[in-house]
Amino acid sequence: MQRPQDHRFRSAKPSTTVHGCAQAGDLPALQKLLRDNPSLLNERNPVMAQTPLHVSAGNNRAHVVKFLLEWQGPEKVEIEAMNMYGETPLHMAAKNGCADTARLLLARGAFIEAKANNGMTPLHLAVWYSLHAEDCLTVKVLLEHNADCSAEDNEGMTPLNHLSRGSASQKLREMLSNYMEEQKRRKALQACSETKAKMDALERELSNIVGLHELKVQLRKWAKGMLLDERRTALGLKVGARRPPHMAFLGNPGTGKTMVARILGKLLHMVGILPTDKVTEVQRTDLVGEFVGHTGPKTRRKIKEAEGGILFVDEAYRLIPMQKSDDKDYGLEALEEIMSVMDSGSVVVIFAGYSEPMKRVISSNEGFCRRVTKFFQFDDFSSEDLAKILHIKMNNQGEDSLLYGFKLHESCSGKAVAELIERGTTEQQRREMNGGIVDTVLVNAREYLDLRLDFDCIDVEELRTITLEDLEAGLKLLSH
Repeated sequence: MQRPQDHRFRSAKPSTTVHGCAQAGDLPALQKLLRDNPSLLNERNPVMAQTPLHVSAGNNRAHVVKFLLEWQGPEKVEIEAMNMYGETPLHMAAKNGCADTARLLLARGAFIEAKANNGMTPLHLAVWYSLHAEDCLTVKVLLEHNADCSAEDNEGMTPLNHLSRGSASQKLREMLSNYMEEQKRRKALQACSETKAKMDALERELSNIVGLHELKVQLRKWAKGMLLDERRTALGLKVGARRPPHMAFLGNPGTGKTMVARILGKLLHMVGILPTDKVTEVQRTDLVGEFVGHTGPKTRRKIKEAEGGILFVDEAYRLIPMQKSDDKDYGLEALEEIMSVMDSGSVVVIFAGYSEPMKRVISSNEGFCRRVTKFFQFDDFSSEDLAKILHIKMNNQGEDSLLYGFKLHESCSGKAVAELIERGTTEQQRREMNGGIVDTVLVNAREYLDLRLDFDCIDVEELRTITLEDLEAGLKLLSH
């Protein structure tokens, strides 16, 4: 059993040193000492390494503690100073049943969960004092300031656990038990509120993704599971870590694979699957060296760069040669390096590329399907999808965007834009460009807007509004 020591200062001449004055509560003498030598404010005494604040707090000298906390000298009192046992002034007040000085320290922001070298918080020490002095007042003060009843010391003991090792009064036992239940209830309510806020943020992000119903369903599953784990942990339960969700994105260029990976990085970070939201985008040239021995280090550097986030391997099929050769292709070496870290949990890997060529990657390594458990098909966008994307882009322009500050005319409804795209593009164009059509059309439309406006135009709305005519002109330029 860790038995807290009584660290109160004892001296044959209690009022001749700053610590003696603090212990005796001799405020006039202490004031004079500090006026003559302000550096004594946080002076450590021999052996125990306690400051005057430690000593006055542990002897319930409230008037001295108040003066020290309000000291206006060149340096401020160290409210979290630690003695040789790692105890702060609040620990000293708690272990000696000094409720008045504990209140003063807490009112000034003393850290209520500070841990001494043995892992004990002020509440642990206050409970220990109460067990022997049958005085619960300091425990009550700490609980009123929301001291954590479930905090564990170095032996894994909570303040409540210590009651089983002493003849605790029924009053103390009930007080701690009731507060512990109340804290659990508050934590559960807070976790519920935070979970709802995170799920709302998730839905806002998902609203920017057009189509991909299956991916959205999977993201909601992951998010809900992780957020429930977060709540379980907040309530003191220990749960196993989830496997990193490695994925493959299959589809033509322009179907949003890179954009979704970036959104995914934010979402996985938000729900706690990833420690960061960064997405490191790489292709074959970023991973594969030209000579023997170059590929491994080059790939490992990129993996290290992506640690804590997503490694997005675009056109991943280029790592695997179309035809087998007697010479080992360095792309296979890069893939093997990536596969070797996928079980570590340090990075989430997304392989992206055309559906058909990606079959080479899937079949190239027997461990691929064991590690990559989710495959998402990114279908080509319809004219309606492209119209939705166009509206989303116009409503979410950043300051660095060419379209920042511009808006669509009210005639540019989703239906009108979809019909315009259907008429102004071929099926082949939509299949080959997909979302790339939108960016090109918007840039072209802005240029056409500039072309048709006169220099003497002073109508603010006209200067910033892209019309259906502008979009139609932008579409026509696609074929040029």
